Amino acid sequence: MPRPIPGWIGDLPQSHLIAEFSMWSADLTRLADDLARITPHADILHVDVADGHFAPALLFFPDLVARLRDQTALPIHIHLMCADAVILSQIEQFADAGADLISLHVENACVADEALAMIAERGLAAGMVLRVETPVAEAARWLPRLEFLTLLGTAIGVKGQGLAPTAGDRLREAAGLIAASGRRIVLAADGGIRDTTVPLLRAAGAQTVVLGSLAFGSPDLAARMNWLRGM
Repeated sequence: MPRPIPGWIGDLPQSHLIAEFSMWSADLTRLADDLARITPHADILHVDVADGHFAPALLFFPDLVARLRDQTALPIHIHLMCADAVILSQIEQFADAGADLISLHVENACVADEALAMIAERGLAAGMVLRVETPVAEAARWLPRLEFLTLLGTAIGVKGQGLAPTAGDRLREAAGLIAASGRRIVLAADGGIRDTTVPLLRAAGAQTVVLGSLAFGSPDLAARMNWLRGM
């Protein structure tokens, strides 16, 4: 199956925003077509997984990720929005399906040690995500084991919301923690991504924004991506 080259995280852009495309915003009846359309522009595919408990949505499943893996060498980032009881089984299933990076939530702290160990054992990159209401400082203890840190800017698992007013300050705090760690950890912003908010998020320290309708709904994707990569 196609896979990104080893060390792909180190090759991600540092001089401009990384382009992370959320497959939740693709046309799910024409997923292969949308994958082909975004491939020239994407650095990462972002796949949300929600269990209907930790987050209100029900999203995506391992077989779908396996089909994506068959079609692309782009890195696949799995964002697990799942209850503690199923985190380990979800990691196992999505690792088998072809994930390259798996992020669980800081709020999964009860199982996070075992989960991060499992991700490392599978040779995958690890990330963590913070809900908008969770203090950023709670991520600090996990940073030595992470390659990605994602901050949600809206309530979890609900599309179409406006960006929380605290998003910029939270990103700046997270950027400070990462700098103090001395490691390269990609700082991502997810939720509330609009043409008016991307410059604010970038200025606050975001290295990637999770692109939904801003990209998939653009009538001129090439122009939109030229704009994004100018930041």
